[in-house]
Amino acid sequence: MKTAVIFGVSGQDGAFLSRLLLEKQYRVIGVCRNTGNAFLNNLDLLNIRHRIELIPSSIGHFDHVKQIVQEYKPDEIYNLAGQSSVSRSFEEPVATFEGISIGTLNLLETVRTLNLPVKLYNAGSGDCFGNTRGRVATEETPFNPASPYGVAKACAFWQVAAYRDAYGIFACTGLLFNHESHLRPAQFVTQKIVKTACRIAQGKCSELILGNIGIERDWGWAPEYVVAMWKMLQQETPDDYIIATGTTIRLEDFIRAVFQRLNLDWKKYVTTDHRFLRPSDIATIRANPQKAEDRLGWKAKFTGYDVARMMVEAELNIEGNQLGL
Repeated sequence: MKTAVIFGVSGQDGAFLSRLLLEKQYRVIGVCRNTGNAFLNNLDLLNIRHRIELIPSSIGHFDHVKQIVQEYKPDEIYNLAGQSSVSRSFEEPVATFEGISIGTLNLLETVRTLNLPVKLYNAGSGDCFGNTRGRVATEETPFNPASPYGVAKACAFWQVAAYRDAYGIFACTGLLFNHESHLRPAQFVTQKIVKTACRIAQGKCSELILGNIGIERDWGWAPEYVVAMWKMLQQETPDDYIIATGTTIRLEDFIRAVFQRLNLDWKKYVTTDHRFLRPSDIATIRANPQKAEDRLGWKAKFTGYDVARMMVEAELNIEGNQLGL
């Protein structure tokens, strides 16, 4: 039985990754800031909380990180911790940068000083690339982050690359583009759209207010993306990979797909407000995940249109709605 330690186990990706590893007969050690009931909802939704060994701790404390790794001696470590909202990073830039960059450094230093045969996965982001002016990003595309979140993720990426080259550590970064599910927090725009649309269908509200609905993103299905994380650590040689669908759609198209699933005309309910605009935003994001397909054998099955439909269906199922749809 392999042992995996997941930092940030209570988030969307941490929950789906835990389920995947449990299916593969791993022993899963989950680390999160707070192990109270209110913070473990994602694990409960997947019915796996009781199968995970939970540790209340923070990746920001080096001594705690080192103690956990030294005690459990995991085969694999997954770094999924840190603030993950681009919008929120503009409001909390210092906390975002420290949480992501210092946390990653703590893990790298732990692996280096303990000298254990452990493989480390670091959660990167397509936001590292920033504005590519509509060009398709590959692993060779220079970084040009446009948000505090993107800057922090770029810093962590280069930390991983530096330790890998300098100390021979098996460490890699997955440059994951937008990936969504029903486990996303409500502040993420996709989840805001889905939850509000469902409430409109129930007659509980009448309006969805958004910012720029003309942006274009590569939205994928999160349960597929954690498979790519796992596959990266099964390789003989560590490397970095873009994980994306390769298909970009407009936010307006995502909105339309959500409302269509509910038999509603989105134009009757959606309005825009400049108060929801970010200080800096990227108009179009495009990604080429060919390297992951060629070397990992990983390819996304679902595009943004599928994600919109599946998120609505999951929301209806969670709430037990009987809308006859």
